[in-house]
Amino acid sequence: MILIYSVGGVLAGIVLWAMVAYNSFVALTNRVKEAWSDIDVQLKRRYDLIPNLVATVKGYAAHEAGTLENVTEMRTRAMSASTPAAKADAENQLSGALKTLFAVSENYPNLKANENFAELQRELSDTENKIQAARRFYNSVVMDLNATCQSFPSNIIGNVFGFKESAFFQLGENEQAAKEPVKVQF
Repeated sequence: MILIYSVGGVLAGIVLWAMVAYNSFVALTNRVKEAWSDIDVQLKRRYDLIPNLVATVKGYAAHEAGTLENVTEMRTRAMSASTPAAKADAENQLSGALKTLFAVSENYPNLKANENFAELQRELSDTENKIQAARRFYNSVVMDLNATCQSFPSNIIGNVFGFKESAFFQLGENEQAAKEPVKVQF
């Protein structure tokens, strides 16, 4: 009888552990989705600022059409990227295009003095900081999920129920300039 209770107790412990491990995976997966949503919100805010910035620059620098078109194209590409890796690559390209746009604005003192342009610069700088914070939070949650997916014995439950590791949202390693925040101070 003691053997039956012992085996039953062990089985109950295993089932209880499996339930806790499964619920942990569900919670981590939902936190990753929530963190990605935070990044999306900030990126959308950035995308919404860019047309206003382009329109402001266009009024002062009409012959810089190539630069303005490049910013618009990079914005569209970034908005359509779906995976964290594709989104990071597109965001790197967009940051580069914005840096070029701000460099062009140096040639137009009246543009730099424009109140609307200055406000857009402040908003974009604030948005860049929020994107960076959201990226750090997302990567932290992804690290927790990935560690759980890789750790024994929780990886058994993860494999049985199809939980997968998530990709980090990183800047390109070879693009030192992309690692620097977009500078919007003149």
